[in-house]
Amino acid sequence: MQPAERRQFEQTTLPHLDAAYNLARWLTQDEHAAEDVVQEAYYRAARYFASFRGGDGRAWLLGVVRRASFDWLAKRRSQPALVFDEDIHERGGESASPEFLAIRKCDQALVRQALEELPPQLREAIVLRELEGLSYQEIADVAAVPIGTVMSRISRGRKQLQERLASCAEGEEL
Repeated sequence: MQPAERRQFEQTTLPHLDAAYNLARWLTQDEHAAEDVVQEAYYRAARYFASFRGGDGRAWLLGVVRRASFDWLAKRRSQPALVFDEDIHERGGESASPEFLAIRKCDQALVRQALEELPPQLREAIVLRELEGLSYQEIADVAAVPIGTVMSRISRGRKQLQERLASCAEGEEL
């Protein structure tokens, strides 16, 4: 890469590193794999940066991350992994009451578990919309699907999340 092209690549992609990691983490459901996926996605993005035609660098980069994540998932489909989540299992330095912290962590864990149980395409749409704040059109660009499909996935994902969380409130297992 020439110095000018490298500067343009960095200006276009580096501001979106956190969003890229967040999407990869939710899609792979593995923090360490997400790091590898983001590294692979940035490698691919740099390699094919000449094909970037301007516009929204975030949507373009997240599309690359999405493809890298699904490639990673396809390779490891038969090998489910357990992930230790420090946020859920952390035990120190909390300033609120133990009761409040226990309820908060329980709620976060339930939402996280419900989100992780969604099919990857629904989880992707929910993460991009609710956690990354992308518009429906940006999500359509990232996922390379029509905007109606995005709307449908978000609607179905929200409904499944609501059903899963409602069943937990009634005392059922996720």
